[in-house]
Amino acid sequence: MNRGFYTILAAQFFSAIADNVLLFAAIALLKQVNAPSWHTPLLQESFIISYILLAPFVGAFADSLPKGRVMFLSNSVKLAGCLAMLFGLNPLIAYGLVGFGAAAYSPAKYGILTEFLPREKLVMANSWMEGLTVGAIILGAVVGGLLISPNIADVMLKWWDVPFIDTGIDTAPELAISVVAGLYILASLFNLYIPRLPIDHTPISNDPIFLIKEFTHCFKLLWKDPLGQVSLAVTTLFWGTGATLRLIVLSWAGVACSANDHGTLPRYCCTPSSRHRRNGWILCRTNECAATASWSLIDGFRQLHRRAKF
Repeated sequence: MNRGFYTILAAQFFSAIADNVLLFAAIALLKQVNAPSWHTPLLQESFIISYILLAPFVGAFADSLPKGRVMFLSNSVKLAGCLAMLFGLNPLIAYGLVGFGAAAYSPAKYGILTEFLPREKLVMANSWMEGLTVGAIILGAVVGGLLISPNIADVMLKWWDVPFIDTGIDTAPELAISVVAGLYILASLFNLYIPRLPIDHTPISNDPIFLIKEFTHCFKLLWKDPLGQVSLAVTTLFWGTGATLRLIVLSWAGVACSANDHGTLPRYCCTPSSRHRRNGWILCRTNECAATASWSLIDGFRQLHRRAKF
């Protein structure tokens, strides 16, 4: 693997973390402004809808420019959506703008691998890309939860104060969004260091009507192919279930762990620990919860690996 490949991975990692931290910041912001409860699941929808609406066009856009530049421009759109949320734009609209950038980013981040690496290394490269993305989703949830936690946010907001300068960042959601903006800037800097390669192939046409017809034709061909059917069905079910499960788990955690109005964990949280037994529940302090959750995740993968051997 060459240096450019690791630069691509770093850019993707920080960009994906920012996407997921921003979700938790947006949820906290909705609660802060007393938005209706049904706005929370709409956040995911506003982000994902761009992937559907822009599907016929983003591939052609990624092929029309050097893909490192496409990734930079897409990250810039994400940064714009993040800053718009910070400066008061409705979180649903702002997060939708971030989704717009993410939809344009995806074809470039995968397409660039075929330009950097030989064919025999593409499976490994894709595995690294997917693994880092899943890791960023998990880490983003942890970081997002910590940043909107009152105990941590209050301390960080004191550090954030600059003498004689009013930053306007006074709440935990605003702090989290500011950190996300920094992550997007960091990802964009990595994008700038991706080696520029000549355009491998240009789109046949940039006409929107042609692109929609071509996309529809290719979509039908995939569904007629047996392996294509499996790939599309499994991918759709996997990511659709994952997006739904995330919201279900957040709602469950609010009940099972008695989360407060900001969606953060209280002093005590139910975990598989032998400490602090209270009313039949097994409890531990909040600062042990993250470690316990991480260990549970690792143990789950260990059990799956053990079963796979048999």
